[in-house]
Amino acid sequence: MKSIRKTIIKPKNNDELAAHYDFDYSKAKLNRFAKLQKDQMIVLLDKEFTSIFRTPEEVMNALRSLIRAFPTRKSRASKI
Repeated sequence: MKSIRKTIIKPKNNDELAAHYDFDYSKAKLNRFAKLQKDQMIVLLDKEFTSIFRTPEEVMNALRSLIRAFPTRKSRASKI
């Protein structure tokens, strides 16, 4: 495989952008957030919850159980 040389022209001042950057796009990763639907949301949990919730399904089940414990409203009950 052909190797790609990375060339970075350093700016004079750290606050300035360089005039040109060469990136190795073969090492690029897909954006994991790109396929989110409009009605979806990403929530980051603290590390202390990882011992309780191992999968996204476990988190969703716990949240749905919590929502069911609240008094229902027509708009909230229809979404679940």
